[in-house]
Amino acid sequence: MSALQLGSLFVAALGATLLLGAPLIRALRANKIAQTAYEDAPKRHAEKSGTPTMGGLLFLPALVLALVVARDAQAAALVGLGAGCGAVGLADDMMGVRLGRNRGLRARTKFLLTALVAAVFLAAVAADEGFGFRNAVLAVGPAHLAVPPWAWYALGLLAVTATTHAVNLTDGLDGLAAGTALPPLAILAWLAARAGATGVLAVDVALAAACIGFLWFNRHPARVFMGDTGALALGGVIAGSAILLGNHLLLLLIGGVFVAEALSVILQVAWFKTTRKRIFRMSPLHHHYELAGWSERKITTRFWAASLAFALVAFAVGR
Repeated sequence: MSALQLGSLFVAALGATLLLGAPLIRALRANKIAQTAYEDAPKRHAEKSGTPTMGGLLFLPALVLALVVARDAQAAALVGLGAGCGAVGLADDMMGVRLGRNRGLRARTKFLLTALVAAVFLAAVAADEGFGFRNAVLAVGPAHLAVPPWAWYALGLLAVTATTHAVNLTDGLDGLAAGTALPPLAILAWLAARAGATGVLAVDVALAAACIGFLWFNRHPARVFMGDTGALALGGVIAGSAILLGNHLLLLLIGGVFVAEALSVILQVAWFKTTRKRIFRMSPLHHHYELAGWSERKITTRFWAASLAFALVAFAVGR
């Protein structure tokens, strides 16, 4: 894929997101598809109630454009994974809006549904004769770490379910998830270009452009939230890209901020159940800094910087 094609794809995906953003927000408002602040969230989140949600639908045109440009099996599998995870998020968002008070799908149900989508994706990838990273879970330079097929499947399921829900946990402040996702998408696009995985490259470039366009509407104060629709789709594409590039394990470093957000919840719950005490003021981690007095913009920019730092380390390791 030439630089001209990639540049054209980036501009087209960015333009489509910017062009469709305002009409989508109007449609969401007209249909009263709006966010209700969680009761357990910091008090200042109450002012966010009524903001349209499901803005992650803006990622769909970018994924379609990538598929049209790449036209290969890996791009189709990756777009299918993102769309499938996004559909789970869409169902959750719709239930939350219609039932009120964010009563969407149960966490267990979301995990199972995203795992099902992941299983279909992994089966499709494994059946592709052109898949060049068969059973690889770490590809650094010319060296590949391969594992038995059952371990590859298990790590793949874990990568998708963990990443989708880690991105979802991160999506708690204006611009936080979309901005934090940009460095991982950039590193994955670089790895894809180096490996000649044009389908993965096209999808990651298009989705990065969509994230930039989405930030125009999602920056503080946000006019729309991505919702689970966008967060699960974004996490699915990031995880799927790493899998297609044989880098399940490097994903821990590439998505370091998402890992930290998820770990903060796991540690908080485990520690509280054991000791009845808290490690953080509140989890996920960004809420801890909110309650420490940090402004929303300060938290968001610091997390973006941390994501960039993790991505640069991953770049150094993956060279």
